[in-house]
Amino acid sequence: MMNSADVQVNLAGPVDLAGFRSEVRQLLAQQVPPESVQWQLNAASQYAQAQPAQASRPRNVPRAASAIVPASFTRLCEFVVLHRDAERFNLLYRLLWRLVHEPALRSDPVDPDMLQAQHMAHAVRRDIHKLKANLQLRTVRAADGQELQVASHEPAHHVVEATGPWLCKRVTAPRWVLFTPERTVRCEHGDLTFGPGLPRWSLPTQEASDDYWLACHARVFGPAQDGRPAAHA
Repeated sequence: MMNSADVQVNLAGPVDLAGFRSEVRQLLAQQVPPESVQWQLNAASQYAQAQPAQASRPRNVPRAASAIVPASFTRLCEFVVLHRDAERFNLLYRLLWRLVHEPALRSDPVDPDMLQAQHMAHAVRRDIHKLKANLQLRTVRAADGQELQVASHEPAHHVVEATGPWLCKRVTAPRWVLFTPERTVRCEHGDLTFGPGLPRWSLPTQEASDDYWLACHARVFGPAQDGRPAAHA
């Protein structure tokens, strides 16, 4: 058992689920209690692409510890990490620790930690649905004469990158861009590109001119001319 000194764990960004999964395996293997962990987000890399959990369980993680975690909790994590609450990683690791050490938690429908996580996941699902349902694309004409579909949105949580692949499959326009305060996502003939967001005060509205939409695009990706991504701002 490790002493009570704090252990600092660095994640690549606010939606680094793959990093979280990797780190908690090692924390469990070393029996580090939740109250001894400090979660830090790497400011140098704002976002990490969320990846499905494909890696096998590390050899040094006790088999009983990994087997006791229900699949429903893994799915819960996928949504909770997208929540804006700064304590979400603390909550998830505390729940994981308790699932390993308190088997009865699996059948407790009113546990405060589990209820909080479920409420957070529900808020994220609602935010994702809102983005999908309320997306309003308008058409502008780029400098090369081609049409570009554009939209802006202000999500409540970190849902843009998670929703990007779904939008890329559903939006029929070959070229479209979605601006938000945190991230900008562009789809060019099925290829997704993510860039920095725009300040809330500068987000274009449906009433904005074509020139303003294109200027916003240029701020993030460079001029929308030949369909090829420019260097990110």
